[in-house]
Amino acid sequence: MYTIDALISPQGSLDILSLDEINQLHKSASTGLHELFRQCCLAVLNCGSEEDDIEALLQRNERFDVEIVPQTRGVLLQLNNAPKSAFVDGEVILGIKENLYSVLRDIIYINNNLLNSEKVRTGTQLTDLVFQILRHAQALAPRRKPNIVVCWGGHSINDIEYDYTKKVGYELGLRGYDICTGCGPGAMKGPMKGAHIAHAKQRCYDYRYIGITEPGIIAAESPNAMVNELIIMPDIEKRLEAFVRLGHGFIVFPGGVGTAEEILYLLGILLHPNNAQLKVPLIFTGPTSSKAYFDQIDAFIGATLGPKAQAKYQIIIQDPSAVAIASKAQINNVLEHRQKIGDAYHYNWQLHIEDDFQHPFIPTHDNMANLILDSSLSTATLASNLRKAMSGIVAGNVKTFGLEQIRLHGPYKLKAQTKMLDKLDVLLRSFVAQNRMKLPGSKAYQPCYTVSDLET
Repeated sequence: MYTIDALISPQGSLDILSLDEINQLHKSASTGLHELFRQCCLAVLNCGSEEDDIEALLQRNERFDVEIVPQTRGVLLQLNNAPKSAFVDGEVILGIKENLYSVLRDIIYINNNLLNSEKVRTGTQLTDLVFQILRHAQALAPRRKPNIVVCWGGHSINDIEYDYTKKVGYELGLRGYDICTGCGPGAMKGPMKGAHIAHAKQRCYDYRYIGITEPGIIAAESPNAMVNELIIMPDIEKRLEAFVRLGHGFIVFPGGVGTAEEILYLLGILLHPNNAQLKVPLIFTGPTSSKAYFDQIDAFIGATLGPKAQAKYQIIIQDPSAVAIASKAQINNVLEHRQKIGDAYHYNWQLHIEDDFQHPFIPTHDNMANLILDSSLSTATLASNLRKAMSGIVAGNVKTFGLEQIRLHGPYKLKAQTKMLDKLDVLLRSFVAQNRMKLPGSKAYQPCYTVSDLET
């Protein structure tokens, strides 16, 4: 594999660091931040990669390293043995350079304002922290009317589904909407690519393609080349809250457990009585070939969370323009509602999120086995527990911590109430059968979980 050594200058929102901040990222520092910074930088340099095997990526690039070179007028990044694909004629691609400095910005800020703090945050304090991280990343645009459409969907989708996501993105771009995704390939890349063509046609020059990720998943879902605003949140829960606070409308494309986790997270929040009057547009959409997928998702939601949850979204099949038209109408309702109640356009402060949705769920075998998946729970609690189960499977599929847990202790053992067991098992098996757990062409998927009866 060809590699390049390079010294690159600042590009982005952070070009000045204190000596203390530089020392935090030094290899000899006790903070452990250097390895985190190195892995995130490697993921950015691997931009556009069509793989989701973090261990293979790290092994193939074990000689890669990055060091901060202090300067009186800013900082430089020394890249050693960087992937050649990130360079053109010996110069690092500009978008990649911007995202490298976004990594530097967020890793430093999060460490100093979260990991390094002895303060235990709950509720509104966590919401305020998410706000501060987004503000520091310059992601909040207070004078801009609601126009951010969050697109969720799988990194492992087929060509027909991918082309459909581009068509939806194109229709959204024609109507001037910005796109926010999880920043990776597949359904996270397609809407941005489609919107980019439409924005060019409409002569939109201030378009935004926001990619929100977190350290545990960025290496498995390297930022796609369309992302021009990369934001790294500290964990999956704050990443999800950033989506729902920042976004004005939500579109869900076909996906796997990660997409199911996002759906369950948002539905669990919307089902809380405090959010009954809030306007949060949610549309499920895909090509004709994906209709059975959404029928299955809809049936699962109906069987577990009930008709009230099903009423929170609409399903549109094989009609990109209808998706964009519906999104526009619903986002106009969001604008009117926020004007009426005096809420900010740039951050959804009014949305109530319970603590259980905000605190990190650590997918150890004990924590996964102790999840109660029983319909006797309140709807919001059941949604939260199902979300955690999906989150654990995502970790077992692609995250370093989860992969290590599976290697040491075998598959996670989930337990569900008898009448819920079949629904959950069928859903997860369908994800495996449809290759939604791993990218097509990667090694055969070995389930990182088993599901059994709660009463056994």
